Amino acid sequence: MQSKRNLKKYNNRNNLLLIIIGIVLILAVVFGVVLYNNHVEAQKQAKAFATNHFNPNVNIYGVEVGNLTINKATAKINRKANNMVSLENGKVALECDPSSKTIKKREVAAYFKKQHTTMPNKQSYEYRNTDLDAANKKMQTMSHAVVNYHVAGKVYKLKAQKLINQAIYRKGKYTFLNSENLTAKLNKIDQDVSTIHQSYSFAVPKGNKVAGKKISIKNQSYGWGVHVKRAQTAVEQAFLNGTKNLDGKNYIYGLGYSTYGLGYGLNNHGIGDDYIVVSLQKQEMWIVRKGKVVVHLNDVVTGTKDGNKNNRTPQGVWYIHYKQRHAVLRGRNNDSSKYASPVSYWMPFTLTGCGFHDAGWRGDWSKKAYLRGGSHGCVNIKPREIKQVWHNVSKHEPVIVYD
Repeated sequence: MQSKRNLKKYNNRNNLLLIIIGIVLILAVVFGVVLYNNHVEAQKQAKAFATNHFNPNVNIYGVEVGNLTINKATAKINRKANNMVSLENGKVALECDPSSKTIKKREVAAYFKKQHTTMPNKQSYEYRNTDLDAANKKMQTMSHAVVNYHVAGKVYKLKAQKLINQAIYRKGKYTFLNSENLTAKLNKIDQDVSTIHQSYSFAVPKGNKVAGKKISIKNQSYGWGVHVKRAQTAVEQAFLNGTKNLDGKNYIYGLGYSTYGLGYGLNNHGIGDDYIVVSLQKQEMWIVRKGKVVVHLNDVVTGTKDGNKNNRTPQGVWYIHYKQRHAVLRGRNNDSSKYASPVSYWMPFTLTGCGFHDAGWRGDWSKKAYLRGGSHGCVNIKPREIKQVWHNVSKHEPVIVYD
């Protein structure tokens, strides 16, 4: 009887155990199903998140944009990223200009496409602003650049570190905000080498000889100077581009009818070997070609010396503006009446209307005619002599007028 009772207890325990195991198995299955469903849902949500959010470890232009949408990433980059390179007094720095957009939404979308995965991952992605990196490198190099500025046989070493006060790179463009030191340097160079308004000793012709007595003459419209604005732009670009040498001849200016500098690199104080000389006291004129007198006129009439000063032929070094056939010279006489004088040959050398021309109306060609009955400032030439002047005078040729 005892054994039957024990057996029954044993069977009861086994049944209970089986029930417990069954319950555990059921619970495990249920739990597993729940876990699986949660996992599937989590994956579904993660996948959905990844379709419009950056992966966790993404850096664009030095700004962390992990887990952000394209719109939010674009806003954050434009708010925080460096987008400008500045050079100030020799020091280069990366800066953020919040008033300037650094990146466009379509560009951020392109970076999103590059890093996009079906499921988020922990891989790091870094996208640099290659244009800004290149500009930073270029600005670093430029800050130590040296340009040799060649002008009038001299060489001036221009150093960016000392001459560029402030420059920036922004929106793909380099801008020099302050180059006052460079401006001052180029103005000093201009003072050193410019021939405009410079005085010097010159041997004027005598008779048929080129070299007679020496006189002091002064360039008026003739000559050249450093075009500081153009030269400055060229030097700045040379600093940027790494150009080592600049020819100053390309950055000069002139006065009068032509804005191009004249006489650069020529001998004889920039006059060269081709020029025209007029003596007011002698009322003579010489045309020198290749260092030889080819025309000598002993009977020209210049501007009236006595009376209205505006009628005097101005002294100094000028130049032929142009040559014109059959012109009409217009102006006013001393009594304010107008005149219109037709000429066959016209070669002006001042902006006030002085030039060489034939004067068929003139009767007095004496040496004293210019004292009271001269021209309005022009150099009158006899009609029979004007052709040889015309054929031996060239545009931009210097004209030396002395007393």
